[in-house]
Amino acid sequence: MNVLSHTKVVLIMVLSIFITTTILPLTAMAEEGKSPWLIRARLLGVVPDDSSSDITVIGGKAEVDDSVTADLDFTYFFTNNFATELTLAVAKNDVNAVNTAAGDLDLGHVYLLPPTLTAQYHFLPDGRFRPYIGAGVNYTVFFNADSGVANDIDYDNGFGLALQVGFDIGIDENWAINFDVKKIWLNTDVTVQALGTTVQTDVDIDPWLIGMGIAYRF
Repeated sequence: MNVLSHTKVVLIMVLSIFITTTILPLTAMAEEGKSPWLIRARLLGVVPDDSSSDITVIGGKAEVDDSVTADLDFTYFFTNNFATELTLAVAKNDVNAVNTAAGDLDLGHVYLLPPTLTAQYHFLPDGRFRPYIGAGVNYTVFFNADSGVANDIDYDNGFGLALQVGFDIGIDENWAINFDVKKIWLNTDVTVQALGTTVQTDVDIDPWLIGMGIAYRF
C-alpha cells in the first residue's frame, strides 16, 4: 500500500472517530440505567480471500490458509443507535508459495494482530433481535513469522478498510448471543529469502472474519 493510500486510510479513521465522538448527539445517551459499555467474546474464523502478484524470480503465487481463533471486542454506545466497536484478536495463519519454479513451497506461518475500529448503527436496540452494521478501519501487525523452507521471511504491517454486519439475540437484560461478520481489505508486501536469492510478492489477504459468541451489556 503506497503512502497516499496510507494517508487516505488515516484520514478515514480520524473522520470516523470525529463523527462518533463529536457530531453524534451525546445528550441522547443510552437509556437511563443501562451502561453504554458492551463486551463480546467470540470464536472467530479467519478466511483469507487472498491473491498475490507473481513471486519475482521463481514465479508462482503466495497463499494464506484459513485459521480459527478467538476475539474480544469492546463497544461503547454514544446513543441507543450509534456505537463504536474495537475488536482485538490474534490469529496464526499458514503460508505457502504455490506453482513456483521449485514447486509448492511451505513458507511456514505468521501471527496476525488485526485490531479493528468500526462505527456502528444498531437498528433495534431495545428488541430481542438487535441487528447492526458498521464501517471502519483495521491495522494489522505481523509477528513471530516462521519461514518454513525459506531462510527468512518478512511481512509489512498495513492499514485496511473494514465493513461489518451482525446481530445480538437477547437472553436476558444483560446477556446475548452474537453473530458477526467483517470484511477487511488488507494488503502486505512479503519478502522471502530462499534458494540463494531474495524474492518479493504483493499479497492481498482481504480476510473474512466470521464470529459467533456471547455479549454482555453492563
